[in-house]
Amino acid sequence: MPIDQHHIQALSQLEFHARQVVEGFLAGLHKSPFHGFSVEFAEHRAYNPGESTRHIDWKLYARTDKLFVKRYEEETNLRCQLVIDASSSMYYPETSEKAPKQFNKIEFATYAAAALIALLRKQRDAVGFTVFADDVLITEEARSNAVHLRHLMAELEKLLSTTAPTKDKRTNAVDALHDIARRTHRRSLVVLFSDMMDNSERSAELFDALQHLRYNKHDVILFHVVDRKHELELGFEDRPYTFVDVESGAQVKAHAAEVRAEYKAAMAAYWHELKLKCGQYRIELVEADINAGFENILLQFLLKRSRLY
Repeated sequence: MPIDQHHIQALSQLEFHARQVVEGFLAGLHKSPFHGFSVEFAEHRAYNPGESTRHIDWKLYARTDKLFVKRYEEETNLRCQLVIDASSSMYYPETSEKAPKQFNKIEFATYAAAALIALLRKQRDAVGFTVFADDVLITEEARSNAVHLRHLMAELEKLLSTTAPTKDKRTNAVDALHDIARRTHRRSLVVLFSDMMDNSERSAELFDALQHLRYNKHDVILFHVVDRKHELELGFEDRPYTFVDVESGAQVKAHAAEVRAEYKAAMAAYWHELKLKCGQYRIELVEADINAGFENILLQFLLKRSRLY
């Protein structure tokens, strides 16, 4: 299914800045950990006899009678790794259940990723791509050439072509995130789109996997893709339902009104823990409600990031 370019044009004039220093290979928008003589002052260092006097700070010499050289921070392009969870739960709601113009979670993540690719391409930044479910399904290293970026768009369109949930594709974010941390060796920007519905007994391991990315000095952004009305608030009519786990196939019969309070409390506790851990590991957490529209979510996120960084 082709990606509708109309949906991503509204974001085309924005910029996507890295929060921290990154390692790149071209001149770009983002701070580099390598120092040179560029546009923004970083610090002074002692002058070494015999080196060029071009960058000596003579005003400081007049005040201190000591020779210091100005050092500047180079700007560079970044390597961004876009990561999409393609497990069965990401295909909720099914096409037959959602409004004609409403995106389900996988469509939301796909269009948001496409919009970011368009922004990063304009900035000459390198983009990689990973798709995972119960295993890593697709992995592409970060590159910035036009052929590679067209290939990534084609991979996104393949995701859009799957309209029904993929049976028995459970979320295994733990192993996928560890794999991404091992593969992505340089300081990079890792953008993850997932509903984070991994096995509950592995929640501690899930946070360890997120910490692994931060340990490798990656700038990590987690878009928590959810249908807030139904998945967090159980906003169904007050009548009996048969709730089906789309990943395991398990079924539970319950009256929505009778379990809503307990369900909302459990989901609020999980969201609080996720928010707390992301704050602890300095991972930027973005609640991405599919009912709000990906353009609105991304626009607010990019504007906020441009002001902060």
